[in-house]
Amino acid sequence: MSFAKKHIPIEEGDYYLTPEGYRCFTEQYHLKRGYCCESGCRHCPYGFDKKTNTQSS
Repeated sequence: MSFAKKHIPIEEGDYYLTPEGYRCFTEQYHLKRGYCCESGCRHCPYGFDKKTNTQSS
């Protein structure tokens, strides 16, 4: 059984660079990816709360 992640091509609007130089993925990218990684992403459209380790529906 293979658990390879599908490759999502990066397009304009999928991320921006923070003042510190990090790539911050936008809601647009997360929706294209199709699932929550449970990392507490700034623009998570899935409602994951890293403090409580829960996801709202």
